[in-house]
Amino acid sequence: MAAAEESSESGSRLSSSQLMKDETFCNEDGCPKQASPIRGSGSRNTSPSGRVGSRNTSPSRQKVVKTKPRGLDEETVATFGKAVHPDVQMEDSIWAMLPEDLLNEILARVPPFMIFRLRSVCKRWNLILQDNSFLKFHSEVPSHGPCLLTFWKNSQTPQCSVFSLPLKTWYRIPFSFLPQWAFWLVGSSGGLVCFSGLDGLIFKALVCNPLTQTWRTLPSMHYNQQRQLIMVVDRTDKSFKVIATSDIYGDKSLPTEVYDSKIDKWTVHQIMPAVNLCSSKMAYCDSKLYLETLSPLGLMMYRLDSGYWEHIPAKFPRSLLDGYLVAGTQKRLFLVGRIGLYSTLQSMRIWELDHAKIMWVELSRMPPKYFRALLRLSAERFECFGQDNLICFTSWNQGKGLIYDVDKKVWSWIAGCALQSYNSQVCFYEPRFDASVQ
Repeated sequence: MAAAEESSESGSRLSSSQLMKDETFCNEDGCPKQASPIRGSGSRNTSPSGRVGSRNTSPSRQKVVKTKPRGLDEETVATFGKAVHPDVQMEDSIWAMLPEDLLNEILARVPPFMIFRLRSVCKRWNLILQDNSFLKFHSEVPSHGPCLLTFWKNSQTPQCSVFSLPLKTWYRIPFSFLPQWAFWLVGSSGGLVCFSGLDGLIFKALVCNPLTQTWRTLPSMHYNQQRQLIMVVDRTDKSFKVIATSDIYGDKSLPTEVYDSKIDKWTVHQIMPAVNLCSSKMAYCDSKLYLETLSPLGLMMYRLDSGYWEHIPAKFPRSLLDGYLVAGTQKRLFLVGRIGLYSTLQSMRIWELDHAKIMWVELSRMPPKYFRALLRLSAERFECFGQDNLICFTSWNQGKGLIYDVDKKVWSWIAGCALQSYNSQVCFYEPRFDASVQ
């Protein structure tokens, strides 16, 4: 099959000057907040001074050791014990003899966005992203943590910002490498991001790694129509799949197609049974794809391993106005939506599917103050998506998002200029250098 492919493997790697940073973040009420500096001395000594021979462990007796390794910010360490020279100069010759494996293992644990700042230290570190040994260590360390990726176009110029939840910081990533037809953000998985769009009358899809600036256009599908897509990454064998379900106009005659990066082609699978879809939003968990249906009422489930569809008669909660399916960790599947016919009685709730009883069990309700701040009008639309038991809510008229941690049962606001664009598209994102588009 002739595959129309485009690629950019030269990968104009990001530099520290290109990766712009906004240090402000928000507290629970959504107000800007700045981290206060750490104070290592100057505390009041309240320990008794009349005891002879007793050990004084008050903060004022703490000694501060400042070390300045090459390329790293000043590090302050508070310790007890005898006096140490306050400013210890590290020998360049000693740091230069650090074994390469140990250096790669240390750098692999540095947050990915910080790596760009460290590349200016020396020539050796500048080439770190091309070092297979570093990428091997990076692939074995735990994830940096969840991030939010926002994408929008400003005067047809692609724009992208990433909010790091662990660092509570926004980072601007240049997306000028994307072709003009890449308009719809499909989603992200395992460090890769998928886009789709119309190149003239031809529907196309591409997969990219925002950190390495590499991308690849997928081959054409057997049925060239605008489709609902979802991408999943398998990090064990370093491959990914893209699943195309029915088209956006609800054409029941289109079969399901699956792209497999290992064979670099689309394969045709079973046609989805004739159903009345409740929403085009999909959720993927435990090697299964789920969609909401009104007739027959419940869920349609697609098994990726067998390539077949089946119906799950899980009835929706009463008075559900709008619902979103959200995938959690392992086999957990959540349903998020508004309940109530009148604006004054509406509330946002979260349910989890009990696979054994085939029923939705309520987990949590959004506190009224968050619900009123998120949706000022009863008819206002909102978006909802999730990853690793984190659920994010955004609305069209708000410049902030609301995140709920299912495990910790904690609500928190996220604000920033990247969420204020009316045409912004948002998804969870895991930054990884070792994610390959091949």
